[in-house]
Amino acid sequence: MALLLGKGRYRVRLAQSPQDVAAAQQLRMLAFGTDKPDQDEFDPLCAHILVEDARADEQLVCCFRMLIMADGTEIGRSYSAQYYDLSALTGFNGRLVEMGRFCVHPDWTDPDILRVAWGAMTAYVDQNNVEMLFGCSSFAGTETEDYLDAFAMLKYRHLAPKRWLPRVKAPDVFRFATRLRRRPDAKKAMLRMPPLLRTYLMMGGWVSDHAVVDRKMNTLHVFTGLEIGAIPQARKRLLRAVVG
Repeated sequence: MALLLGKGRYRVRLAQSPQDVAAAQQLRMLAFGTDKPDQDEFDPLCAHILVEDARADEQLVCCFRMLIMADGTEIGRSYSAQYYDLSALTGFNGRLVEMGRFCVHPDWTDPDILRVAWGAMTAYVDQNNVEMLFGCSSFAGTETEDYLDAFAMLKYRHLAPKRWLPRVKAPDVFRFATRLRRRPDAKKAMLRMPPLLRTYLMMGGWVSDHAVVDRKMNTLHVFTGLEIGAIPQARKRLLRAVVG
């Protein structure tokens, strides 16, 4: 079964078969509102993590995928490299994992699902000696107006270190770091921040200085990085408590 962890009603395991991956693609279709199973050329390259509800006949309630890289020289084969110029990260010396296609079943709103998912990520990172976790964090829709406080918060508090900062590659972007002059309303910013991105930021994560307007997926997304060594020790203890 390749169980990563079990916590309360939830079980987290690695996909073991084409049927498991197909179930993840079906959940992604439901969560992303597409009209056919969400799949791409990266699926065969990734480990797929499945969160199932033991109290609901092992219903798949959350999934995401992980692509492991030996070091920054492999960053060009990531999903994110289609949308961002990641040449600054080619100099990263440790192992990296790209996390993508994170989604939760729209009928399940239990906040424990996100906590268990992060616990599983922690287990995966520990088992594979990963030093950086990264991916694209998505805002629903392609209109920026509702998210201006959130983007202002990212500008003033959470931009990537200059040595790792992604550069613009996509043709349609919102350059919030240069365009926004407003100071963020912290409450409004956090209300509009996607839950996954909020968790990254709480652990010391950082973002690109621009958002990509992805009309195919109907999202705005920012490149998000998290150096494992920078996660506060108290936060690491909480994550490993979930694993334990």
